[in-house]
Amino acid sequence: MNTTKIGWIGLGNMGIPMSQQLINAGYPVTVYNRSKAKEASLKAMGAAIALSPKELIQQTNVVFVMVSNDEAISDIFTGKDGLLSAKAKGKIIINMSTVSPAISKEMAALCREQGSDYLDAPVSGSVKQAQEGTLVIMVGGASATYEQAKPILEKLGKLTLLVGETGAGNTAKLAINTLLSFHVQGLAETVLFAQQNDIKTEDMLTIINNSALGNVVAKIKGEAILNDNYKAAFALKHIAKDLRLAKAEGLNSPLAKIAYQTFQEAEAQHGEEDVIAVIKQVGK
Repeated sequence: MNTTKIGWIGLGNMGIPMSQQLINAGYPVTVYNRSKAKEASLKAMGAAIALSPKELIQQTNVVFVMVSNDEAISDIFTGKDGLLSAKAKGKIIINMSTVSPAISKEMAALCREQGSDYLDAPVSGSVKQAQEGTLVIMVGGASATYEQAKPILEKLGKLTLLVGETGAGNTAKLAINTLLSFHVQGLAETVLFAQQNDIKTEDMLTIINNSALGNVVAKIKGEAILNDNYKAAFALKHIAKDLRLAKAEGLNSPLAKIAYQTFQEAEAQHGEEDVIAVIKQVGK
């Protein structure tokens, strides 16, 4: 049994399997989620339940946060019963959400004022990788804090890498998700072009997956196209948000401009569907 007490905030598609990995690794875990129904599966595995972020940080040593956007982060940290309202010292708070570098820098400064440490540690990978503990974790923050947290992070990912100071993890995540948008839109356009010229989708995907261009994204999202399955593993609204964040950080290259426009336009109708639902937008 590991003695480090872990708190987990945010039980979405990724948060549930990631927190389960830590329970399975023998850590005592306390969870908090705004939607209480999602806490049940973790409670059944032995997790304790906190009534607020304030209560959670008082009971734990290392707190993980995995939520959807900057607004949620601000509320969790600075809300009425937020993490910072506890005025707890000596804690490590690890923000694994895909958010702006600016919100990480702001929250890190507030944590430092109270005598706690902050890491931004967003992940690359989806639900399957979260379930398998094979995520790629990119971290921003102090080297000493990272070394303390690394053994825990290694339970969640196949690669954990310190890429710079506070906010650098967030920037790296925006960069790789920009590439993801290129891959997904490119796959959608390729399949549609093949279809328009009487090439079967399954044949085109077989060609792609057996070529130098084959990759995990093409395989998984290609299967989704074939099965007409657009249930969100990674919702399109999230990559639309990530591209907005990247644009705010200065991303303005030719492909990025096109992807930005495509995913912003697709979000209204297909935002709750998987990212590969962009094929419906580019096929209009």
